[in-house]
Amino acid sequence: MQTAPHQNEQIGSALGILRRRLGDALLAVYLHGSAVSGGLRPQSDIDLLAVVGSGLTESQRNGLLTELLCLSGRHPAVPGGLRGLEVMVFCRSDLARGNYPARAEFVYGEWLREAFEAGESPMPERDPEYSLVLAQARQEAIALCGPPRNEVPPEVPPEHVRQAMRDALPDLLDGLHGDARNVLLTLARMTARTFKVSIENAEAVIRMPLDEVHGLRVAMHPRLAGEPESNSTKAIREAFDKALARAQIRAGRV
Repeated sequence: MQTAPHQNEQIGSALGILRRRLGDALLAVYLHGSAVSGGLRPQSDIDLLAVVGSGLTESQRNGLLTELLCLSGRHPAVPGGLRGLEVMVFCRSDLARGNYPARAEFVYGEWLREAFEAGESPMPERDPEYSLVLAQARQEAIALCGPPRNEVPPEVPPEHVRQAMRDALPDLLDGLHGDARNVLLTLARMTARTFKVSIENAEAVIRMPLDEVHGLRVAMHPRLAGEPESNSTKAIREAFDKALARAQIRAGRV
């Protein structure tokens, strides 16, 4: 785990909130994302995935939301200050069913702050991204409490991962007008699974000078990995190229 002492303190505080608000229903909490797969970047969020044994009550939702709004740092992050938190809570029974797309019982993220502060409450929902989050957590998450990652986050079937990639692309590309680098990172993670490149190399794309990123792009080409290019991998490759081009333009490289 590559985090600074003040970040460890924030992670510990978030874990305390989950334990206090969810009580005996809390089965496990995992740290995943950049903190465990390459190091937190200046604007990286702290990603937590929790598993509960039963659905959340209204009181649990409201209490969890209230405390996370206070603990999570607003974007953009201030050096040495609180980081944004991304907290996803999954119900064990939903995970056991293995349905697609995955269903999250509760989701908190800074991109939702405005809606939450306006009175919205986080409710259960299904999203292709949740299937990808579970697949990634299964590979790399660190247990903060509860069983190790290979016992609780489910094995996401490859066909669900491929479908999630296809389904997530339109919304992901809509974000290109904003933070193209983060879109590029997400695409790199998706592409890593499809093109058999390690997650560490995919994470590294965000730290490379943009004129070096094309080397990773070439390394991810499915034909170089000995696989035929399917429609889904072609779509991901083309989306990666678009994100890279936009990131280069925004950085003044082209």
